[in-house]
Amino acid sequence: MPSDSDLLTVHIDRPRTTVRVAKFAGLVALAAVVVAFPGMAPDSFILSVGVVIMSYAVLATSWNFVGGFTGYISLGHAAYSGLGGYATALLILRADVNPWLALVLGAVIVALLAVPIGIASLRVRGASFVIVSIAVVLIFLLVFQSWGTFTGGSNGLRVPRPFGPEVLRPEQHERFFYLHAVLLALALLCWWAIDRSRFGMGLKAIREDEDKAQSLGVPTFTYKLVVFVVSAFFTALGGGLYALWFGFLDPVFQFSILTGSYLVLMSLLGGIRSLLGPVLGAVIVAYATEYFKAQYGDTQAHLIAMGVLLGIVVLFMPDGIIPAARDLINRFRPQQASIREVTAAELAAQREQAELAATAKGAGQ
Repeated sequence: MPSDSDLLTVHIDRPRTTVRVAKFAGLVALAAVVVAFPGMAPDSFILSVGVVIMSYAVLATSWNFVGGFTGYISLGHAAYSGLGGYATALLILRADVNPWLALVLGAVIVALLAVPIGIASLRVRGASFVIVSIAVVLIFLLVFQSWGTFTGGSNGLRVPRPFGPEVLRPEQHERFFYLHAVLLALALLCWWAIDRSRFGMGLKAIREDEDKAQSLGVPTFTYKLVVFVVSAFFTALGGGLYALWFGFLDPVFQFSILTGSYLVLMSLLGGIRSLLGPVLGAVIVAYATEYFKAQYGDTQAHLIAMGVLLGIVVLFMPDGIIPAARDLINRFRPQQASIREVTAAELAAQREQAELAATAKGAGQ
């Protein structure tokens, strides 16, 4: 027969088990939708929109390594996706490297380049860090625009696709959709692992109060630099994979502050402190962007819509959709204030008090 403490533990863990089962079921359902999407897409255009959404989901999740864990807002993360795309393309064109090997090597090169950039930029905080991140992407834009003999300059650079001409465009979209899905799964798995590690605890301490974290012995600068490099690595992989799919690189688009702003908006919209927040934000923002471009062509209507969306998020959902939905669900849950976890000493003390009360009551009778 189980003891009182065993019964208490089982009683407390049951809601947690239900939540875990619900989360696992949700992830399975999400994976099923991703796997089935190419087969459900009615035409090649919708499938290409799916690739764009998956690409933004990869980039937003990669951005969230820095923004979500440390609270540092980077508007210049397009620098690393652009570098990843150009590194992949130049390794293929100039060094005749296999496209898939070039993708990985390009990301490693960008990660190494992110070390000195991080050492210089992570010494400042707040608005100063935002300004530095913008300066970095503008510097790379000028370099890749001016170095025409090597990068193609303003004329752009055509990237050889890894699949032969016998693979039709719809099949190209399908393959790259699944490749982006695999990369997204790897980025999410890495984010999840960091979130539950001691390293992640230190990063979240930096996010809440960096000075206090440092005074408690957290090596704040080292932690920030490591997660910054990890973020740059996954961002470069996303940029390189997009370059292989799209087949053309333009420095104005690759090194755009607007792209970095989109990543921030996606993460804020979904919730930067949650695993799937940037993914949800990417689905909404990327689909809305493609819709407005398809409806209104080369006008700036999509920029107006994104500005309105950002204002709504800041005013009404500052923590994002997922945290807001979680708070709403918690309001309708049964109150569990009477159930709390107690130590063995507290349980023994409560039992002793109950026995003394019963003895005193019996003596009084």
